[in-house]
Amino acid sequence: MDKKTILAIVLSAIVLAVSLFVETKFILPRQAAKMEAAQAAEKTVDTSAESSEVSVSEAVENSESSENVEAVVEEKKEEFFEIRTNKALVKFTNKGGDIVSYQLIEHLDKDTGLGVEMADNISSTNRAFSISLGDSKKEINEIFNVKEVSKNSIGFYKDMVIDGQNVRVSKLYTFHDDDYLFTLDVGFDAGDSVTNLSYQLRSAPQIGPHFDRKKDRYEVREYIALNGNKKFRKNLASKTYDKPYSWAGVAGKYFLTIVKPEDMTKMSSRVESNADTTNNYQNSQIYLTRNSIGEKKTVDRYYIYTGPRNEKELVIYNSSDKNSWGLVNSKFNNAIRTSGLLSWIEIALKWAMEMINKLVKNWGISIILVTLIIKILLFPLNKKSATGTLKMQQIQPQLKELQDKYANDKQKLNEEMSKLYKKVGYNPASGCLPMIIQMIILFAMFNVFNNYFEFRGASFIPGWIDDLSRGDSILSWKKDIKFISTLTQNNLRLLPFIYLASQLLNGIITQYGGASAGQSKGQMAFMMYGMPLLFFFMFYNVPSGLLLYWTTSNILQMGQQFIINGITNKKRKEMELSAKPVNENEAKFKGGKKKSR
Repeated sequence: MDKKTILAIVLSAIVLAVSLFVETKFILPRQAAKMEAAQAAEKTVDTSAESSEVSVSEAVENSESSENVEAVVEEKKEEFFEIRTNKALVKFTNKGGDIVSYQLIEHLDKDTGLGVEMADNISSTNRAFSISLGDSKKEINEIFNVKEVSKNSIGFYKDMVIDGQNVRVSKLYTFHDDDYLFTLDVGFDAGDSVTNLSYQLRSAPQIGPHFDRKKDRYEVREYIALNGNKKFRKNLASKTYDKPYSWAGVAGKYFLTIVKPEDMTKMSSRVESNADTTNNYQNSQIYLTRNSIGEKKTVDRYYIYTGPRNEKELVIYNSSDKNSWGLVNSKFNNAIRTSGLLSWIEIALKWAMEMINKLVKNWGISIILVTLIIKILLFPLNKKSATGTLKMQQIQPQLKELQDKYANDKQKLNEEMSKLYKKVGYNPASGCLPMIIQMIILFAMFNVFNNYFEFRGASFIPGWIDDLSRGDSILSWKKDIKFISTLTQNNLRLLPFIYLASQLLNGIITQYGGASAGQSKGQMAFMMYGMPLLFFFMFYNVPSGLLLYWTTSNILQMGQQFIINGITNKKRKEMELSAKPVNENEAKFKGGKKKSR
């Protein structure tokens, strides 16, 4: 190993060490300090309670399943109620008529063994789908009357004095057995006077599964919104947005909550997000603002989707005959994370894997087979690139002459080089094309494997790669080790080492085939040793599905390179044999001697 190779490896290691030190010493502590900042002081809302003989059906008379309900006696203490559908187990409190737990029955959280909790980080002062009056962030903490309207519907109501007005506030939740979407009807009834007030509706403080932003770099919490066909997506922070929207929500990698007001003319375009820390856990929450009511009586309906961030589940709300609510063109599927211009490649990759998985019933094997198909399709381009490199080697002396001859005339140099390329049948772009195509596919694959819902919990090899959406693990530990834990997330992984070995071997075989000709020794050393080492550390914790693709690609590339090396070696010999023989008289003349006859 020469000095330049050693230097490349040392520099790569230094860059990695410095980046880990800066992240551990400066970036993560600053993030933690910011997360632990106290929330802004909350304003006080003047509310008081009165008993009433009027049923909740009058307050939400436009809501379904609210007829023939008997009056109940107002509750004086906090109690909890449950609704269970085939999709979720939902727990309510009569304090404000809010949700305190929302577990997805079909999707388990590995950390808890229970359904993924979509109403996470609930506190006594911050619950899911509560309302706060005016611009205050203080939710209503009064005990509400309760109406268990039906098996899948529950209502809450309370007579209150707000800014000197007697106002009945009501909330009605309605679920369907086989749907992730439910409705929330918020009602205000001021009798004969005008209800001159506004309110904010909040999402859950956090959605599951629980994640530590400092450790899980591949999990996300985003503010998402849609206005017409225009998508809006930002990492969630404490911020106010003032843009028109048709729906808004909070999303993680695999789960999300979307809130769609039925009548957007009633809503302000202002949406506030909250990423403050409570209970040592960062919130990911939004507040939707309702315009001042200005009516004697109103009921506002919200369609709320709380479930998988999955195309299959979200697209049904575009057609009324495919969802139980009759919603049309809701475009919830725009909440799926895509690579924009590369989204068509993602669609093709997903389709191919889904077709294969129907046969093999294993997503890991599906990844391997899709990778094989991609390599077969790209083989002609790789072969052409290799033969093009040979031609480039062949004309190097002529290129050097042209560069020396036209050193001061770039335009003439380019013209002469083009003529030379055309003469020998060489296309300069042919060497880059396979690499560009593979990089495009790699970017698309990264997005697919980092967000594709079907990979969540999908096992390839039990006991080693149990979840293709997460890094593999052969050993884990709980105690944090400085620097080591930051890099490894307290897991010893085998797949990154296999990837590293395959990448290094691939580089050696490629160099042996002459594909790296024209590069300096330093460039070759960095590409062969430095880049694989950097990628090893950078992608140590990536989803194992992505690393499985990359490793399989390297192994297949090695086999492919053996074939290409054989072809290029044969081609090289043919070039040597077909080279024009040197004229002996001409050689002697150039050497200063002329053969006499």
